[in-house]
Amino acid sequence: MARRFSPVELELFSNRLIAVAEEMGVVLQQSGFSPNIKERRDFSCAVFDGRGNMVSHAAHIPVHLGSTPLSVKAALEAVDMREGDVVILNDPYAGGTHLPDVTLVAPVYLRGQKRPFAYVADRAHHADIGGATPGSMPLSTDIHQEGLRLPPVLLCRESGYVRETLQLFLANTRVADERLGDLDAQVGALRAGAARISDLVERHGRGRLHQAMGELQSYSARLVRAAIVDIPSGSWSATDHLDDDGLGSEAVEITVTIKRSRARLVVDFTGSSAQVRGPVNANLAVTTSAVFYVVAMLAGAEVPANQGMMEPVEIIAPEGSIVNCTFPAAVAGGNVETSQRIVDVILKALAKALPATIPAASCGTMTNVALGGYDPHRARFFSYYETVAGGAGAGPAGNGASAVQTHMTNTLNTPVEVLESYYPFKVLHYGLRRRSGGRGGHIGGDGVDRALQVLSPATLTLLADRRHTGPFGLRGGQPGKPGSDSVIVSGKSARLLSKTTMALSAGDVVRVQTPGGGGWGGKARGKSKKGTRA
Repeated sequence: MARRFSPVELELFSNRLIAVAEEMGVVLQQSGFSPNIKERRDFSCAVFDGRGNMVSHAAHIPVHLGSTPLSVKAALEAVDMREGDVVILNDPYAGGTHLPDVTLVAPVYLRGQKRPFAYVADRAHHADIGGATPGSMPLSTDIHQEGLRLPPVLLCRESGYVRETLQLFLANTRVADERLGDLDAQVGALRAGAARISDLVERHGRGRLHQAMGELQSYSARLVRAAIVDIPSGSWSATDHLDDDGLGSEAVEITVTIKRSRARLVVDFTGSSAQVRGPVNANLAVTTSAVFYVVAMLAGAEVPANQGMMEPVEIIAPEGSIVNCTFPAAVAGGNVETSQRIVDVILKALAKALPATIPAASCGTMTNVALGGYDPHRARFFSYYETVAGGAGAGPAGNGASAVQTHMTNTLNTPVEVLESYYPFKVLHYGLRRRSGGRGGHIGGDGVDRALQVLSPATLTLLADRRHTGPFGLRGGQPGKPGSDSVIVSGKSARLLSKTTMALSAGDVVRVQTPGGGGWGGKARGKSKKGTRA
């Protein structure tokens, strides 16, 4: 029997495998074509063992990372991958999340081996994948309106593109050059990851690396069980809601009951709303990803983030509900908006068990802005997509951060210089939305206030939330200020619904004001500076 690794050796192997995923991310970002990849870094990379279980990932996008394992499993079930092959998929009903998130999976073969030793995968948000509106985030009523839907199929066969797959993909986007450039970058990242894993095998041996992958997952499972035991035994419930589904429905409720029994955690969404007509439905992959993220928060940064973390966790998500929708439900906003609310409601329930630990709600929305059309000055189509930052919730350790991506998103912003040079836009204002964070002993972070003028006719799609009710505070803290969005036409301002699509003329201005985070604790008294800002 092979000697078990010491804690130091296991930590070293954990960091080696994380470094593989990090290097994949560097390759993808540096060689990406679109601003969404190159500037915002809206992508994620991970490494999987020969059974398709995640063993490491880079510090990329949480909503990607917890759901990518389902994509890898779907790819393994659908395609017998040979050396040099790459599988592409984005189907939310076959391992994906929403259509713009395109996942590539490749096997890692070692010399003389007939079966893959490991797999590498990356997921990138493509700024247009077809569908009813530019940016592929429409106010859809079923999945067919959202763009090109790909089940797991071969993109590359023995290192060369499958011509028919590539042609199909590029024929269904408004900006084919961008899509090809980003696909090339994704394939290059997979090749880099496979090469680094082969290097690790050459240095440490196939058996030892395989053993390390298994032991790391077991180690993470043990640490998560220990973290669960630290939660008081019991059951806690909470309900939160989305503003609406974008198509006139009332507030969409998400209910969770969390039960801790011994070293297991049951996360039960029974009682949540049924799936809705609009595009805010979350599939099981998105819900799993949100739970994975909260488990990682509870376990702490010292726990290697891999498949083992979910061993002590059971998810109950009724089929046909807002958190486990069924075909052909529309899902464009489920990945970006509903995922945030799932995190909020889980934390709200856990705050009853761990009142001195859990922070107040963060902005609770990714505030998705998509703009696209034809730029006559450059004689080309354009499709812009961005999630706008908001305020983080305050917590027991201090004030919430301002103007940051929170919880299920972890992207950067598109720099003003890139916005104005790459797209027919002019940024009129971009700054903090002062005093939008909730008051309290610790103050919630401020949101963002940005005004963007279009210089060519464009179609705007806004998918946002927390515009009716602000993010909740905890332990006496006040809620953050709800978001507010408007369009300015000929100097006159009109408020926008949080989920809307409309045509803009050259010169029109879109103003987005994102929510602040909730406050934490009672109001600061006397000379205390807990509630002041730097």
